[in-house]
Amino acid sequence: MDTLDVVIVGAGFGGIGAAIQLKRLGYEKIVILDREADLGGTWHVNSYPGLAVDIPATTYSYWFEPNPHWSRLFPPGAELQRYADNVANKYDVHRYMRFNSTVECARWDEDERLWQVTLADGESLKTRFLITATGLLSQPKAPDIPGLESFAGKVIYTMAWDHSHDLSGHRVGIIGTGATAVQLIPELAAKAADLTVYQRTATHVIPKIDMKIPVWLQWIFAQVPLVQRFFRLMTDALFELALATALHHKGLRRLDIAMADLAKINRFIAIRDKELRRKLTPDYDFGCKRPTWSSNYYPTLTKPHVHLETNSIQRIEPDGIVTADGHKTVIDTLVLATGFDLWDANFPAIEVIGRKGRNLGKWWRENTFQAYQGVSIPYFPNYIAMCGPYHFSGFSYFNSIEYQMRHIDRLFGELRRTGATEFEVTEEANALFKERVGKLLEKSLFTLGECTNSRSYYFNPDGEATLLRPTSTRNAIREGSRFPLSDYRFR
Repeated sequence: MDTLDVVIVGAGFGGIGAAIQLKRLGYEKIVILDREADLGGTWHVNSYPGLAVDIPATTYSYWFEPNPHWSRLFPPGAELQRYADNVANKYDVHRYMRFNSTVECARWDEDERLWQVTLADGESLKTRFLITATGLLSQPKAPDIPGLESFAGKVIYTMAWDHSHDLSGHRVGIIGTGATAVQLIPELAAKAADLTVYQRTATHVIPKIDMKIPVWLQWIFAQVPLVQRFFRLMTDALFELALATALHHKGLRRLDIAMADLAKINRFIAIRDKELRRKLTPDYDFGCKRPTWSSNYYPTLTKPHVHLETNSIQRIEPDGIVTADGHKTVIDTLVLATGFDLWDANFPAIEVIGRKGRNLGKWWRENTFQAYQGVSIPYFPNYIAMCGPYHFSGFSYFNSIEYQMRHIDRLFGELRRTGATEFEVTEEANALFKERVGKLLEKSLFTLGECTNSRSYYFNPDGEATLLRPTSTRNAIREGSRFPLSDYRFR
C-alpha cells in the first residue's frame, strides 16, 4: 500500500481550503474522503425550502477567491454549492476527492510513524498527515419525544428534505424555531393548509436587509474586483462589530441591548397580538445564540392558519402531537427542525487515537474541550483538527478556514525548511493558549451575560463556550501567520 502525504476527512469548504493550501506547498499525494455523494458539506446535505446563507456572501466566501456572481446579498444555498464546485475545479483539488467514503477511525502507528485510516468498508489507508474538516452542521439531532416512531404520516428532517413530498393542503407540524426553522416556516406556511409551530426556545430575529445584486453590478464586481473588496470590507466590519459586542460585554453592553431592541421593534411592528409577542420574546441576551435574520418570520406567525405552540410536547401519536396541557393537534406531515447533534457527533466526528493510545473524544470529555489555536492537540502528531475547540472566529466559517490555512502554511512550511517529518504541539503551549482564551471568555457575553436559557450550540455539554475563539478575526489571522514555532516539537 502506498503511503499518502495527507488524508483530509471532509469535502466541504474546510477540506477544500486545506487541500488548496497543501497543493500550494507542493503536496500532491492527497486524498479527500467524504461520506456524501458530492462536495460542499452542509451546502450539499441541506436543501430545504428557503435555505440561504445567513451572512452576506461577500463575507461568507474565501478572501482569495471572491465570487462576483452572487444573485443576492444573502444567496440561496444552491449558489453556495456551485461556488464550492467552482473553487474545487479552479484550484484542481476535485481530483483528490473520493465520495461515498465513510471514515470510521484514524489511529497513529507509533512504529511506522504514520496514521492508519480505516473506512467503513474495511479499506485502510496510510498517511503521513491527517486533517479532519468535518464541519459542524451535518448530523441531525433527533428529538427525544415518546411516540415519534409511531407517527403514521410523513416525517421530514430539514437536512434530508424530500422534495417529492407535496405539502399543498396538508396539516403540518414543525418542531423547532432555530435559524433553519426561521428560514423554512414562511415557505411551509405558503403551501400548508394548516401549520403548527412548536417552540421550545424563542429566538431574537432582526430584520433581514436582503437585496438582489443586479447583473450590471455583478459585471462591475467581475471587471473591477476592488469594488467588491470594498463591499466586503463593509460586511466584514459589521460582523466584527457584532463579535466585539459579544467579546467585550461590559464595554459594549449598550450595543448588545440595542441589537435586542432592534429585534423587539421587529416583533412590535409585525405582531399586534400582545400574547403572541410575549411568547416570541427570548429570555436570554442577544448574541448568546447565532444571530437570526428574517423580515417575514414574524409576519408569517400572525397568519390565521399558522399557530404557535409553546407548551412542551408530551407525546406523538400516529395522527398528531399531544402537548403537556392535553391538547392534541392532528397533522399529516411532521417536520423536524431540531438542530444538529453538534458536540457528540463532531468532537470528533470520527474516532481519533493518538500517541500512547490517547482517544481524542474521551480525552476531551475528561479534560475539557481544548485545542491550541483551534487546530492542534498534544499527543496527536501530524494532525490538524479544522473544527477543533476554539476554532470558530468572526461568525463566518470562512474566517476560521482562512486563519487555519495560514496555520497550515506556516507549520508545513517549517517541516519543508528543516526536513522534519513530524510536528506535535507541546503540552505547555496548549495549556497557555487554553488559559489565555479562558480569561478572554470570562469577560465575554457568554460568561457575563444571561445565556442560561438560550440552548445555544456555542456551549459544550459542560456549559462552556469552547466552540468560539474569543479574539478578533484580525487577531486569529495574525496568529495563524506568526505563532511561535517553538510551540511545536519537530522531529
